[in-house]
Amino acid sequence: MTPVRLVDAASDLPQAWSSRVLARFGEANLKVLRMDHAAYPEECHDYPEGLLVLEGEMLLGMGGRVVRVGAGELCVVPAGVPHSVAPGSRGTLLILDT
Repeated sequence: MTPVRLVDAASDLPQAWSSRVLARFGEANLKVLRMDHAAYPEECHDYPEGLLVLEGEMLLGMGGRVVRVGAGELCVVPAGVPHSVAPGSRGTLLILDT
């Protein structure tokens, strides 16, 4: 097995805010995503979603407030909770979902 450089995998994506599944663990997906300074619209899932910032920062909108999630920090969005990304976010995001 060859190690995957996550930041490089995100840089290789065709556009910001598109993700790529790197691996599956049972029913879980491990995805990488490249953020840019644009906002990402509100979404809601029927499963919890783990958002791990690898580099940069994400401005995560949830429950009427914006939470700054920095490099090396994980935020778990519970199932059924609407969330968005505010403008000004940038860097590489690792997503864990089902």
